[in-house]
Amino acid sequence: MPKKDSVLGDYYYRAARREGYRSRSALKLKEIAQKYHILRRGSSVADLGAAPGGWLQVEREFVGSEGLVIGIDISPIRPLPFENVKLIQGDIASPETREKIYSIAGRKLDVIVSDLAPKFTGVHDVDHSRQIGLALMALESAKMMLKRNGSMIIKVLMGSEFKSFQNETMRLFRNVRICKPAASRDTSSEVYLVCTGFKGESTPPSPSEAA
Repeated sequence: MPKKDSVLGDYYYRAARREGYRSRSALKLKEIAQKYHILRRGSSVADLGAAPGGWLQVEREFVGSEGLVIGIDISPIRPLPFENVKLIQGDIASPETREKIYSIAGRKLDVIVSDLAPKFTGVHDVDHSRQIGLALMALESAKMMLKRNGSMIIKVLMGSEFKSFQNETMRLFRNVRICKPAASRDTSSEVYLVCTGFKGESTPPSPSEAA
């Protein structure tokens, strides 16, 4: 008898293919978006770790032709047939890549999503630590590119550093919820943090206010 994860994996793989998505993980984002209403028509979205483009397809569905979707990945992404889906091949940690995002968006973003993941070694503690590092990189990007009251979705692997990372997101956002989509395998330690109400970076008071 096949294992449950194998059966579910096949089911979501077939479902993603049937709906025309490039990856089964697109169904994870779709569930999160439907449940938490983060992706809205007209929103501007940056997708970190966007290859092969399944999440971009979902984001475009929700923001419509009025919105903007920017996909960033160090690997090339096959273009999508939408004028408002822009692609950048580059490292999100690079100032040059961030400048390209600013140039395309023209303003701070409504939503940042991160499905960033390292090349897995199969050693959980190593993979967890590397993935938390990427998640922290995504948070740093949010500090610079996300508008006040904006939202973020971040993939994280559960492990010893999870609580510390969760606390950091709670420092930056008013609401942080943990979501494990149905399309995630039961054996996977991945969860998604759904963060809303970005507090923005505090600014010092002006001389008149300080007086």
